[in-house]
Amino acid sequence: MSNSFASFVETFKNVGVARAYGQPVNVGGEEIVPVALVSFGFGGGGEAGDGASGGGGGGGGVVLPLGVYGNAGGRAEFRPNTVVTLVCLVPVIAVLGAAVRGAIRAARS
Repeated sequence: MSNSFASFVETFKNVGVARAYGQPVNVGGEEIVPVALVSFGFGGGGEAGDGASGGGGGGGGVVLPLGVYGNAGGRAEFRPNTVVTLVCLVPVIAVLGAAVRGAIRAARS
């Protein structure tokens, strides 16, 4: 079990920056570099102590395409993915709305 876990850890050791920035792509004569938010996690557990064997594990991850870096007039420029930006703003707007509603209720009392 420990050999397979060590192999698993070694596989995911250096994936951070390599996964967040993609390989440069040439689109319409312009070289762009895709940028993403990459997050993943794994967990596991086992039962020990009374002689019973058992355990389990799982994992998951998410990749959000944030945008691209492109070359605009000789300098690098970040161009955000507007769809993902709007989707990520929905929880922020919901929390702000609830806070404003609470402030208005408190002011009326």
